[in-house]
Amino acid sequence: MSKVLVVGGGGREHAIIMKLAQSPKVEKLYCTPGNGGISKYAQCFDVAATDIDGVVALAKKLNVDMVAVAPDDPLVMGMVDALQAEGFKTFGPKKNAAIIEGSKVFSKDMMKQFGIPTAEYEVFTNSDDAIKYVKQYNKYPAVIKADGLALGKGVILAQNEEEAVEAIKSMIDGKKFGESSTTIVIEEYLTGPEVSVLSFTDGETVVPMISSMDHKRANDNDEGLNTGGMGTVAPNPYYTDQIAKECMEKIFLPTIKAMKQLGRTFEGCLYFGLMLTENGPKVIEYNCRFGDPETQVVLPLLDTDLYEVFEAIYDHRLKDVDIKWKSEFCTCVVMASGGYPLAYEKGLEISGLDDMGQVDGAFVYHAGTKLSGGKFLTNGGRVLGVTCTGFTLQSALQKSYEAVSKIHWKDVHFRKDIGQRALKADPDLLHLGYKDDIEDYIENNGVYLRA
Repeated sequence: MSKVLVVGGGGREHAIIMKLAQSPKVEKLYCTPGNGGISKYAQCFDVAATDIDGVVALAKKLNVDMVAVAPDDPLVMGMVDALQAEGFKTFGPKKNAAIIEGSKVFSKDMMKQFGIPTAEYEVFTNSDDAIKYVKQYNKYPAVIKADGLALGKGVILAQNEEEAVEAIKSMIDGKKFGESSTTIVIEEYLTGPEVSVLSFTDGETVVPMISSMDHKRANDNDEGLNTGGMGTVAPNPYYTDQIAKECMEKIFLPTIKAMKQLGRTFEGCLYFGLMLTENGPKVIEYNCRFGDPETQVVLPLLDTDLYEVFEAIYDHRLKDVDIKWKSEFCTCVVMASGGYPLAYEKGLEISGLDDMGQVDGAFVYHAGTKLSGGKFLTNGGRVLGVTCTGFTLQSALQKSYEAVSKIHWKDVHFRKDIGQRALKADPDLLHLGYKDDIEDYIENNGVYLRA
């Protein structure tokens, strides 16, 4: 029986912990820093996820058997290297592999070198040069990205020259995203359905997980500011078996081989953000870890012991594990604080949750909550991820929104159209096996879903 420490404190970490809790091999779960919901399922500690020395000391104190490092910052900073140097088994890539997310310039140059399909791009460290380029390029929208980490918000889609110039100056000269944006990447705007594919890999074998569809914009109809993600559905209907085969041959395996060839063997969860263009699938971005909130819809569908997978990756024997998935759909609706992703209030009491932070008929993953006096309070921008499974996408969505309607706090904000693009892609997902009249359901329950 093993003791496991999970580093991080959001909805993704809650999902990882709940899946690890199902393993017969796991005896005790710890999390740092955790959150209000996580504290009901794992013992939490007040050590920041970016405190490498603090996490190593905590792992020693608890005498854990494995440490799973979930967020991007500590991975890019080298937390896995520090833990392995002290003899701990780990889940997550080392620093030299985590650069695939830590530097957009590195990942773009790597794709160019190894012929992995992605958008055309140029790199700039001088705002005058960048402005001259966008004026000559004169194609909009223009995609302007900070080179380094920026909490998932380091991308600006400039709709015209004025917006492009403002974005460039704010990033390079104004350090809008700190040191992360002193170098920027300007790339062509790709169109087509977006797909997120998480994958398990030990540096040799790569096993893609169930695909998912994220909803990045803050408001309905994909309007408003970019966020860390306002909801997800899985699987993604645009990601067909044929496209999956093409991605494996042209993107997934070449990426793993390229990283190994560069002396940066990637071990852990590698996230592929893809655009299915008319010229085939192309990589928008890599993440060096489980995505959030993609993890909240992918891991509930995993029908294999997650701890067994983590061990196999660490031991470089992933090829020996038969990873299986449930034949269901999973949906997650993110409930956020009013004002997110800009300024928002904290410390608001949440009603409608039980003592474990849950609601009947759903699993509620806590992202930004804290527990105070036995009550759950808001403590972040994205607060909860209300997640349900179903034999159809529509039934899963129905259950998620029904659960959402039971949870309240002041100025709560959530999108009311999660999954609608997926339903438009494949109308059978709406009707197959689902007999109730969805419009009557919406009318009677006050939940707005466009069917």
